[in-house]
Amino acid sequence: MPELTTVSVITCPACGNQHAEEMPADACRYFYECPSCHTVLKPKAGDCCVFCSYGTVKCPPIQGGTGGG
Repeated sequence: MPELTTVSVITCPACGNQHAEEMPADACRYFYECPSCHTVLKPKAGDCCVFCSYGTVKCPPIQGGTGGG
């Protein structure tokens, strides 16, 4: 099994701020508050978490093929 990437850069769709975040290895993160404008992000339809919707890297459960949720 390939090594999983555990850091993703989230881009806020409201203000464009980018922030690197550590991803949990065994869970999906459903909410994320932008540290710049404080908009609370939720996953887009069909995505399991904010990393899959707004991050540079999909979450570890998706990377590992175990699904999300």
